This record gives sequence, C-alpha cells and structure tokens, in this order.
Amino acid sequence: MSADVSASSTTFVARRGRGTALLLLASLSFGSSGVIGKPAMLAGLAPEQVATARIGLAAVVLLAGVALVRPSLLRVPKGQWRLLLGYGLLGVAGVQLFYFISASRIPIGVAILLEFSSPVLVALWVRFVRRVRLPWPMWIGIALALGGLAMVARVGEGLRLDAIGLLAGVGAALCSAAYFLLGEHGVANHHPLGMVTWGMVIGAVAVCVVSPPWTLPASVLASPAELGPWRPPVWALLLAVALVSTVLAYLAGISSLRHLPVAAASVLALVEPLVATAAAWLLLDEALTWVQLLGAAVLLGGALLVQLTSPGKQQPTAGEPLPLES
Repeated sequence: MSADVSASSTTFVARRGRGTALLLLASLSFGSSGVIGKPAMLAGLAPEQVATARIGLAAVVLLAGVALVRPSLLRVPKGQWRLLLGYGLLGVAGVQLFYFISASRIPIGVAILLEFSSPVLVALWVRFVRRVRLPWPMWIGIALALGGLAMVARVGEGLRLDAIGLLAGVGAALCSAAYFLLGEHGVANHHPLGMVTWGMVIGAVAVCVVSPPWTLPASVLASPAELGPWRPPVWALLLAVALVSTVLAYLAGISSLRHLPVAAASVLALVEPLVATAAAWLLLDEALTWVQLLGAAVLLGGALLVQLTSPGKQQPTAGEPLPLES
C-alpha cells in the first residue's frame, strides 16, 4: 500500500449517487456557515476574524487528527506542492477573503451571485480547455440555476455599483472555480483527507496574515450569542463553524469530485445559498418572499436538469494545464 498523500486511484469506481449525496452534504454544511457565523459577528467579531477562526481551527483539527491517525497522508510527492498551494490559497483563503471584501462594498445578494457564477467558468473551462462538448440542455440548466439564485439572493434590492466590490466578487468566482477544478485534479491522485488538510493549513496561514488570530477579543469570545432559542458562547459557534461548515464541508465536497463531473458538481453546489437562506429563515427570523421561494424552485429545477443531462465522470487529462497556469 502506498504510504503518502498520492493514493492511487486506478481501482477507484465513480458512483454518481454517492457523489451527489456527498455534494449535498457539503452544501448543507457550507450553507450552515452563515447562520452559525452571523451571531458571532453580531456579538462583535469582524467577518475576517470569523474567517481566521474558522479556517485556523479547522487546520489545527485536521493537522492534529491526520498526524495521529494517518500520518502517511501528510507526505506530499515531489512536484505536487504547487497544486496544494493553489488549492489552499485560492480554494480556501481566496474564496473567503474576496467574498468578505465584496459583501462589505456591494449588496450581499450581488456578492453571492458573483461568487456562485463559478459554474459558468467551470463549464467554459471544460468546453474550451478540455474540448468536451457539453449538451445544450446542460447550459440551459446552468442559466436557470443562476437565474433562480439571483431571485433567492434578491439581487435587485439596494443595487449600487462599486468597482472594488465588483472586482472582489469576480475574484471570489474565479477562486470558487479554482476550488472545483484544482480539487478535481487533486483527488485524481491524492487522498481527499490529505489534500484538504494541507489546503486548510495553507489557507489558514494566508488568512492569518490578513487578520492575525491574536486580534480576536477574549471578551467577545466568552460572551453569549443569540442563535434561535439558544444562547451559546461565541467560541462554541466558532468551533461549530470550523468543524461542521469547514472540516466536514470541505471533506465531503472534495470527495464528491471523485464521483461527479466537475461542471455538474459546481452547479449542484448552488444548493448552498439556498440552504443558507432557509436556515436564516428558521433560526434567525429572516423573512422569505414569494420571489425567493419561486427562485428556489427555479434553482433546484436547473440543478436537476444539469444532473440529468451532464456527461459521465471524466478524469482530467494528463496534459491539461492547471487553472493557475497561464
């Protein structure tokens, strides 16, 4: 048996049902981050401080756990560090930081729509870089899913233009696309647990440079926060967002890429903002409009159309450039 992070995938069998279940689990876990993290921000933490705690705690948990249970997964084959650096800097830290910059300068709905436009970028990569012809119903499904997302995110409300915010939103979309494409490359040769661990460690270093962990106010960490009928301490919320919305979410998400074509996976991940909206309605008393409910139906219909019409799982070709290569 190979004793490193590059576990052989020659005998691995892709199962679409398993991949769909894993990606839905990832979307549920990612989608919980807002409803868990928002009370911590209302208690006094800045968004970038929540990101530092989230990714930093996840990195510590993963690194310690893997080192104790399966230390062989921490060995990185020669020539693979560039992929792991790209995954950690773009797919972990970049998505978080660009989204927070975007959401602080333009309406949150627009920021969400920009970030989750990544399925279009992934589909274009598959079509023009891999030269895989995607069926036209799949493009219709992508358009429907994005249109439904725009309705759920209430993009038209309070619309204002800000160049930095829009550019940051585009940056979040590019990083989100890199998360899927680099993740697909990675799990073709790496064990998902080893790849996520190093990606989280690299991402944690990046976010800690932007927002050092020692800036977290101890008084806020110990104070109670309001989460529905409960009043947990802020530190408990940060631990939950690290374990559920980060460790579990990233592991399930990257594992799903072993089973699903990347273009279909990126569209199915649009369920995440739908979960976030529903959770905010249930636990934070944030109202839902009929337009949002209609948008949810359109989004799910588009995602289902993509799942039904997308081609089967194909591994990235050996000569295909990585998304971070020029």
